[in-house]
Amino acid sequence: MLYRVEGIVIRSMDYGEGNKIITLCTKSHGKAGVLVRGAKKVRSRHAAATQLFTLGEYVFFRGMGHIGTLNACEIIEGHHKLREQLHLAAYASYVAELVDKALHDEEAGGVMFDQLLAYLRALDEGKDAQVTTHLFEMKLLQRTGVAPELHTCVVCGREDGIAGFGWRLGGAICQRCKPKEHANFIANLSILALLQRFEQTDLRRLGNVTLKPETKLQLRACMRGYIDTHVGVRLKSLKFLEQMEKYDLADLDE
Repeated sequence: MLYRVEGIVIRSMDYGEGNKIITLCTKSHGKAGVLVRGAKKVRSRHAAATQLFTLGEYVFFRGMGHIGTLNACEIIEGHHKLREQLHLAAYASYVAELVDKALHDEEAGGVMFDQLLAYLRALDEGKDAQVTTHLFEMKLLQRTGVAPELHTCVVCGREDGIAGFGWRLGGAICQRCKPKEHANFIANLSILALLQRFEQTDLRRLGNVTLKPETKLQLRACMRGYIDTHVGVRLKSLKFLEQMEKYDLADLDE
């Protein structure tokens, strides 16, 4: 069967001597794997179509197996900047791997496709890479059904007296239940308010977000702690990103 899809390359790997297999996040067919023959050759007309973060219209044939074979591709957006600047590549690679892990083959991917494309465009436009990445993480958590509880106490369910965000317990926590969460795992009310904003924000309508360095550090600890505890997926790309952050390479002015 012949498919024509709009897709973003979220994974690209060598296959054999001259070929590549790419994984697309598509608008209409979820995640799709496609074999691109001869993509590693110098004069390949499809080499650019296999680059990470590329948005294109991909035409491929797929029989009974899960992998299609590329017939043609028209590149719509190359996102070269995201591969050329190391800190942007680190963040974008992490998000691409997140999407790859979260989406299943043939699963409806329209919402995540739209948010991923908006995320890549935001990085291209120079928006804060760390903050934008945490916003995307929130969109992914919502999409996969493991988003934190942000409006009532995650322990007792009360709406009043909220004192902070306990990421180990999984959400907002009231003053009465606060002792049930370790102090090291509690973020203050300003972080909770920020997460509530993220919950309501569509990346396609994202304006400029400026946060103080100390707020960004708290937000990072909160989101990483929540994802580690409640999603439990450690990605290869995150290790590289954390190394960059350790030496402040990912916090350079864009």
